[in-house]
Amino acid sequence: MGGSGVSGLAAKHCVPCKGGVPPLQGEELRKLSAQLPDWKVIDEHHITKTYVFPDFKTALDFVNRVGAVAESEGHHPDITLAWGRVDVKTYTHKIDGLTESDFVLAAKVDQEFFNRPKA
Repeated sequence: MGGSGVSGLAAKHCVPCKGGVPPLQGEELRKLSAQLPDWKVIDEHHITKTYVFPDFKTALDFVNRVGAVAESEGHHPDITLAWGRVDVKTYTHKIDGLTESDFVLAAKVDQEFFNRPKA
């Protein structure tokens, strides 16, 4: 899960989008998505992934850690919390599509999941 792309992308930082740049498409999009094969690219517009947990508290703790990462990176995903499950969706709102920063954030979210405290 995640593969070597997680550490490479996770080592980068999100770059604020000023707008006026086209969303990723085609080969550029494929190269980045190949580094995070567990994330689904939806309509070349956003990426999404579901994380499963043994209970609500563990899922909530993950959401809080992801929130802290999002704040530090200045790039904020849509997060849905349910009992034992967290859905994360990200895209760059300013251009209504995907940028490299979305994949960087996704790798950092994966990193939080894989490095989570064990129960």
